[in-house]
Amino acid sequence: MSIQWTLIAGVMYAELAVTVLLLIPLISPSRWHSIFKSRFLRSIGNMSHIYFKVFLGLLSLFFLDAIREMRKYSHELGEQTQGQHGYHLDAEMQAHMRLFRAQRNFYISGFSLFLWVVLQRLTTLISRLAVSMAESEAAMKQAKSASDAAQQLLQQEKAGKEEDQQKEANVSNEIKELKEENHRLVAERDAALKQATAVGREYDRLLEEHAKLQEDSKKASGVVESKKDD
Repeated sequence: MSIQWTLIAGVMYAELAVTVLLLIPLISPSRWHSIFKSRFLRSIGNMSHIYFKVFLGLLSLFFLDAIREMRKYSHELGEQTQGQHGYHLDAEMQAHMRLFRAQRNFYISGFSLFLWVVLQRLTTLISRLAVSMAESEAAMKQAKSASDAAQQLLQQEKAGKEEDQQKEANVSNEIKELKEENHRLVAERDAALKQATAVGREYDRLLEEHAKLQEDSKKASGVVESKKDD
């Protein structure tokens, strides 16, 4: 195998290893995204689109060259097998070996080209998935905080309503107590008035009796004096 095809095969093996590594479920997309956004890869990523296009062009050239060689050796092998003179087993073996190399180079370059596109797409999807997961997590946290705030407001409103109801109950109880106290005072006042009226009547009766007693005493003293004069 020549040097360029050895390099292409090495690239294919490296691409295959990286693809398998990216497909391992143990490493989360957010972890891969942080790796992609590292300082070293970020410095490379600034020109990644140029690197991708250049390497894609090189792999495409090798792929087309492999197709050309494969068609060339297939045509030569066909001519040798169809010729009537000059046909030899060694020449056939050489033609088959060249065709096998061309086919090997075709598969190597084809798989390298395919894996290069797959890697580019896979890294892009992983980065987008990591960003989407981060945005989803941020949205969930925001929704949770909003829900907690709404729940807190509802609890505060409920507590305020309960406090207002408690205040209204306290006010109604105080009004009820004041009404009862007013009724009690009115009843005590009425009782005191009745008692005062009864005491006044008794006092008037006693005054009348006292006045009668004084008159009776005066009459008795007058009779006694008249008897003395006689």
